[in-house]
Amino acid sequence: MERALVIGASGGIGSAICSELQARGADVTGLSRSTHGLDVTQEDSIADCLAPLQPPFDLVFVATGALDIAGHRPEKTLRALSGQGFADQFAVNCIGPALVLKHAVRLLPRRDRSVFAALSARVGSIGDNRLGGWYAYRAAKAALNQVMHGAAIELRRSHPKAVLALLHPGTVETRFTERYQSSHPTVPPQTSAKNMLAVLEQLGPEATGSFHDYAGQEIPW
Repeated sequence: MERALVIGASGGIGSAICSELQARGADVTGLSRSTHGLDVTQEDSIADCLAPLQPPFDLVFVATGALDIAGHRPEKTLRALSGQGFADQFAVNCIGPALVLKHAVRLLPRRDRSVFAALSARVGSIGDNRLGGWYAYRAAKAALNQVMHGAAIELRRSHPKAVLALLHPGTVETRFTERYQSSHPTVPPQTSAKNMLAVLEQLGPEATGSFHDYAGQEIPW
């Protein structure tokens, strides 16, 4: 990866992705809400932050996301559902990355290999859902999977060597997951970053629009 753009670069996973890419000699541009005012829930913010960038970028990695938003935590029962909670989850975890893709397409080379990666989650898999609950977060990640899969079909026509990839990073030791680490095995952000970048290195254009975990295993939709 010679040039990389990381969205959400100040977060636990985003900063680890930046550090790992820089260690590999990549020219990394990192954008975040805290440093650059990039708010993925506002399209104008995305457009303004990406407008000054000049192509090509070999990798665009969207490392944004949220689990607890404005006091809404993952639901254990139907009684806990909230329309606002659903709207917030979709804004951050589906619509945001989709709009980043919309404005980042011009940054991807048309003839050479490129990768656009976004953080999904295993709980966004419908086929792998055995526990129920977590309705809004699951639905938002499942919707993101559908958007990226559809976009991969479209971009195959104009960017035949592009790879759109959805990644499950595992339960990473960040503020994002601190309420839930006791019930899941966790990994440091640096380990997750190394694992995910290793997966991306192995994906060719034939795998565009696919959904993998940090070990490279494909996850059912």
